[in-house]
This record gives sequence, structure tokens and C-alpha cells, in this order.
Amino acid sequence: MKKLVILGAGTAGTMMLNKLSNVLDKNEWQITIVDQHETHYYQPGFLFIPFGIYQRKDVVKPKRDFFPTGANVVMSEIDRIEPEKNQVILKNNVVLPYDYLIIATGAQIRPEEVEGMKNGQWHKSIFDFYTVEGACALADFFKHWEGGKLVVHVTEMPIKCPVAPLEFAFLADSYFTERGMRDKVDITFVTPLPGAFTKPRASSILGDFLNKKNIHLTSEFNIARVDNEAKRIVSWDEVEVPFDVLVTIPTNMGDPAIQRSGLGDELNFVPTDKNTLVAEGQKNIFVIGDATNLPSSKAGSVAHFEADILLENFMSVVEGRAPSQKFDGHANCFIESGFGKGILIDFNYDTEPLPGKFPLPGVGPFSLLEETKMNHYGKVMFRWMYWNFLLKGQELPVESNMTMAGKRM
Repeated sequence: MKKLVILGAGTAGTMMLNKLSNVLDKNEWQITIVDQHETHYYQPGFLFIPFGIYQRKDVVKPKRDFFPTGANVVMSEIDRIEPEKNQVILKNNVVLPYDYLIIATGAQIRPEEVEGMKNGQWHKSIFDFYTVEGACALADFFKHWEGGKLVVHVTEMPIKCPVAPLEFAFLADSYFTERGMRDKVDITFVTPLPGAFTKPRASSILGDFLNKKNIHLTSEFNIARVDNEAKRIVSWDEVEVPFDVLVTIPTNMGDPAIQRSGLGDELNFVPTDKNTLVAEGQKNIFVIGDATNLPSSKAGSVAHFEADILLENFMSVVEGRAPSQKFDGHANCFIESGFGKGILIDFNYDTEPLPGKFPLPGVGPFSLLEETKMNHYGKVMFRWMYWNFLLKGQELPVESNMTMAGKRM
């Protein structure tokens, strides 16, 4: 019997488990999925928790609810992968041999990578919202905060969901306006990028939104340390940004098991062929989602688009053929802009976000690079789609690779 091991039961790993369980002969294949946590988090929902839109209960479900019947589930921390032996070693010293391996171990925040970030003020006046604990702590803080300098800060790229920090700033503007205290809150958006976003066209548009909302932009800021006593972040060239509350996106890194396996780059992301999703230097190891080092966004939509490509390439490899399907870096992001509106961008490795209609040309119902209420509804509706369709590996009416249909140059 052939053995397939999937490392990680987050979005990408769960999708691949469901897709492959539907196509691989159960009499010929044993599929094992490994994860150390029983709870699945809807991570896009973390954004809404600090503003009282969602609560913790709205973003968590048991992982086993989304596994197919009969799945071989191993709940354990991964120690390392030994690709030369085709085996995975778990922390409890259990050895899992494999014929094929899919790495879907995701990305994690590492606030300790920046001097002073996780010292005395962590979750007191310095918060993240990339964990449910950080988002909930920030929600409690905002309930009683009377105003001051709010700094939204990105440590370094890449990060999960690159638009999320901007969304946070936009929602903060909306939240404090609706509470009648926006004039008491000074919002600054601090980024290591030269502009508001990674793609120049979208960066220009999103930068205009920052201006319209009276959110100050500090770009090309490469943080060296956090001064907890003076409450300021300091760059390597000694630029200082003071804060009363710092909402930071810390360094994002891959799973430590990747480092222990000698398979990762300096951030523990796995070097991966950006088209075939095969791990570089390997023939029987595939990588998907946030665990890759691809120059695409680390986002749920990207993992979904990758999953369809990976399914085809996996089947080609196990049947003795070369992987022929090519992922083009397709990303699709709804951006909350506050006050019940949103923006939608659709792009890939080579094509900037363009205006137009999505997904139906000329019809939509969503508008690209425009702020509309329908785009906001799309963002909110996605949670239902995520739990009921995407995680279960079912098809969604969106092409895996980007299409130019409906877009205007």
C-alpha cells in the first residue's frame, strides 16, 4: 500500500486531504494527516474581533469536523522530516514512512525576532491580531481605551494576508468614528514597503484611501527594536515612531520543524517550484499554502487556487508523468475599507490588479479596484463559503489561474 503523509491540518492541508481522499483508491493508498492542534481557526476572522464584529466563538471549529470519514489522523508535534529516508519523525519519536509527502505546515508569528517586542508591554499596549489570543486581548483593550497614538505596524515581508494590516487601519478609522472619538485617535500605518502595498497599482489606490481617512503613512521603516519604556518603535537608521498602542504584525516564519529538517530558507519557508509546487531538489515532496517560499500572497484564496494545481500535478507524478499544470500565483483578496464597504483585487505573479467585474465579465457582482458595499458582503459571505465548501475541498466558481475576462487594462 502506498503511503501519503500530509503535514499540517490548516486550510491547505485539510483541502488536500479532502481532494485526494476523493480520487485515491482506498485499497491502494493510506493517507495520514498530522497536526498538533485539535482546533481549526478561521484566520481571516481575527481581523474583526478587535472591533467587536466577531467573537472568538465565530472563528473556531474542531478540525475533525472537516476530515473525511476514515481519515488517518495523527495529533502530534512534528520533530523533523528526513527526506533521504522518506520518513517523518514526530516529537514522540513515532516514525511515519511515506512514499509521497505534502507539506502544509503554514506560517506563524515570531514577535521574539524583534528586540523588545515581546517584553513587558506584550498584550498590554503592544498587540497582534494574527492570533486569536492577540485579537481578543486587543478587543478588551479597545473597549476602554480613551484615545491616543495608534500605530499599525508591519515588521517585515512576507506575511500572511498582506492586505490585513491595511484593513485593520481602515476598520480602526471606521470603529473610532462610529464611537464618536476619531478626533482623539491618531492613526499611523508603518511599513517596510515603499508604499501601502506590494503591488504598485494597488499600492497607489490604497495609499489614497489612507490619505482620505487621515491615516498617516510611514514607509520604508525597517524596525530594529521596540522601546517599551518610551513607547516607541525604532528603525535601524534611528527613525522613531511613538505610540500609545502598537498593533504589530511580527515576523512571519515557517514551522520550526522545517528548520530542523534542513528544508527551509532563512524564514523556515520551503523553497518550492513556483509553478509545479514541487519542493526544490525533491521528487516526491509537494508544498502548499503559507509553507512555501513562493512570491505569491500567503492567503487562503492562494491555497485554494494552488490546491487544484497540486491535485493535478500529484496525480501526474504518482502515475509516472512529469507535473504539467502550472500555478500562476493567482491571488484574490477582499479588502475591508470600513463603514460597510470593501475593495476587491485579483492578480498573479505577472499581472497587477486591474479594474473590472468579478467573477462574471460585465456582471460581477463584485467590482475590482472599486469601493462598494457588495465587496464588503463578499468578504463577510466568505466565512460561510470557507466552512461549508472550501475546507471540504469542493469546487468554487473561480478559475485556479487568473483570467483576464471582465478586466479592463
